[in-house]
Amino acid sequence: MDELTTDQVQMLKKVFDAFDREKKGCISTDMISTIFEMLGIQISDEGVEEIILEIDAEGTGNLDFDSFCILSARFMVEEDTEKMQQELREAFRLYDREGNGYITTEVLKEIFRELDNTITEEDLDEMIEEIDSDGSGTVDFEEFMEVMTGGDD
Repeated sequence: MDELTTDQVQMLKKVFDAFDREKKGCISTDMISTIFEMLGIQISDEGVEEIILEIDAEGTGNLDFDSFCILSARFMVEEDTEKMQQELREAFRLYDREGNGYITTEVLKEIFRELDNTITEEDLDEMIEEIDSDGSGTVDFEEFMEVMTGGDD
């Protein structure tokens, strides 16, 4: 975890918190592939499983934040933060079909569903509620980046 910058740790904390819906201090290992996809980290499902087995040696099916950081650090160190932000900006533009500078929370739900087809409506609603903190029903790029990177771009 020492290899991660403060910004990267903050970003990982935001992502971790978004997926720790019950605020138990841990996330399901089932969510790791989804999280990596969102972060633009490309790794095969087998690769993810292999690393999870190593990090979650007891087989609990959950990772605490430190374990999540250790897992992510293997990929984040190689990932340039600016490059990742650019990838997120491009992904945002794809979904901002009208070019309004925002996406609706419904579109954001679609994105999450595409990334993880096992996610429940209740979990989606909780994630959206956290992301759309002002309750506007839309997420602008700044809100999106804040959630994904742990701060302003």
